[in-house]
Amino acid sequence: MAFELMKLPYAKDALAPTISAETIEYHYGKHHAAYVNKLNAAIEGTPLAEKDLVSIIAETCGKQPGVFNNAAQVWNHDFYWLSMAPNGGGAPAGKVAEWIDRSFGNFATFKEKFSAAAAGVFGSGWAWVVKDGDKLVIETTANADTPVAHGKTPVLTIDVWEHAYYVDYRNARPKYIEAFWNVVNWDHVGSLL
Repeated sequence: MAFELMKLPYAKDALAPTISAETIEYHYGKHHAAYVNKLNAAIEGTPLAEKDLVSIIAETCGKQPGVFNNAAQVWNHDFYWLSMAPNGGGAPAGKVAEWIDRSFGNFATFKEKFSAAAAGVFGSGWAWVVKDGDKLVIETTANADTPVAHGKTPVLTIDVWEHAYYVDYRNARPKYIEAFWNVVNWDHVGSLL
């Protein structure tokens, strides 16, 4: 079964001005699409072609970097687009706020720690919020690595590869991270808790 580029859950200009339609055109329409195409080419005619994305990630982690990198980037990007929403942002409420308060003390501390983790990724990678029992933890991964490769359950991510922000923010990753808080999809986070 061939993988397909996920359909964005919003219009390409829906996250503007935080993330422009031009950025989404390049990031989603070129980079994300290329990962899908390269994954399909790499698994065509192999037993992996019959597996789901998470199984491919688990089976190729540390063994087949060409397949793993593309499979993980497909999963990571699918999750990234769901981590944002046109009417997102602000402070979370309800269950999400309870989990954040229990894990970090308050939203301001959580926001500061997550932003610092994302800004501190050396080179390309991701910052994640991951479930750990009844708490949330912040993790970072380099390049295409993903928590799902290690049996973990992410609830939020930010892509800090330059292609995620260079059109809108040039090399100012901290400005992109600060703007990301305007579009965080707390409903999606809550659906995973």
